[in-house]
Amino acid sequence: MIFLTVGTQGPFDRLSRAVDAWCAAGTGPEIFGQIGALSHGNYKPRHFEWVERLSPHDFDERFAQAELIVSHAGMGSIISALQAGKQIVIMPRRTHLREHRNDHQVATVQKMADRSGVHVAQDESQIAACIEQALERIATPSNQRIGEFADETLIDALRTFILGKQERAPRT
Repeated sequence: MIFLTVGTQGPFDRLSRAVDAWCAAGTGPEIFGQIGALSHGNYKPRHFEWVERLSPHDFDERFAQAELIVSHAGMGSIISALQAGKQIVIMPRRTHLREHRNDHQVATVQKMADRSGVHVAQDESQIAACIEQALERIATPSNQRIGEFADETLIDALRTFILGKQERAPRT
């Protein structure tokens, strides 16, 4: 199953529409979407099952069941997918399209583009190819999970910056 999530900032019509078009064109896996609280004029997918919102429990269950995550470029979704060792397709919300208040998601996709397991669609025209690429990667598992905590090198660098010296504190 593919799980589409658009985060908590409201609907993301470009992403929902692109995933719906991919569904209409092929015979891929089942898709379930959490597409945000819709208002008049928002896009309603016709080719996959969706809800506006999920409870945290239901969200976690759908996320755990999914083979692939398709999402806005929100760090919560990206980190959760990488911690679970799941492939994720991300597409940034854009300020000039009034999808967000700034373009931090554009910066996020630039930083995440080279990370294993992350497939970046700069816009809706790239969604289908990214989904196909991610599904191929699922067939040959080599997903690396990230840990719950930051890498020791980063922790040491932050500690040095904050404390002004190199000292290693025990982890709990």
